Amino acid sequence: MVDIEEAIIARLESHGETFEVLIDPKVVNHLREGQEVELIDYMVVDEIFRNARKGTRSSDEKMKEVFGTTDPIQVAKLIILKGEVQLTTQQRRDMQESKRKRIVAEIARNAINPQTGAPHPPQRIEMAMEEARVHVDPFKPVEAQIKGVLDALRPLIPIRFDKVRIAVKLSGEEYGRCYEDMTSMGKITKEEWQPNGSWIGVVELPAGMRDDFLNRINERTKGNVETKILK
Repeated sequence: MVDIEEAIIARLESHGETFEVLIDPKVVNHLREGQEVELIDYMVVDEIFRNARKGTRSSDEKMKEVFGTTDPIQVAKLIILKGEVQLTTQQRRDMQESKRKRIVAEIARNAINPQTGAPHPPQRIEMAMEEARVHVDPFKPVEAQIKGVLDALRPLIPIRFDKVRIAVKLSGEEYGRCYEDMTSMGKITKEEWQPNGSWIGVVELPAGMRDDFLNRINERTKGNVETKILK
């Protein structure tokens, strides 16, 4: 459970009643983005309140009427998903900054400059977001904000989401060293073993990861690799 000094109040008003729960602010994003969590670990107490500051608890009858259950964990989840969350100014800033970094990382991972075919560095994306005065919603999922951010960035920098295919040739020994990187960073769409024991394959990955992928494979093999960017 979370310390009460770090907790915030999530509140839902329904049927003329107020229902409140004391929670760790981090769990709001987790739940609203569809993640599975042990909610009890993010609650101060497993109780639902009419007024959390006064410690006035909600009645089982009212919870049953409004939520169809008296289970405080299920009720708390519904309050967080459907209700309002009271953040301090600093908490909101911290959550916005965390969400901004995730948005920047997601765009940098997937986007390229269509004029050059090269990825955009995260710093360029972040500067363009600042120039465009992009508003980041601390509670809205990253995926739901990407399109709006890209629309705001396009007047400032050429950018689009794309995939890149890279042909890779490795010795059998180097293949073993690189397999995990190839499958974690991308997807092997074609492969074959040569009579001399070497491996040839095509790896498809988000375009923004092109340089990271090439650097990683070169580092793993100490340069003992052949690669080619495919059209």
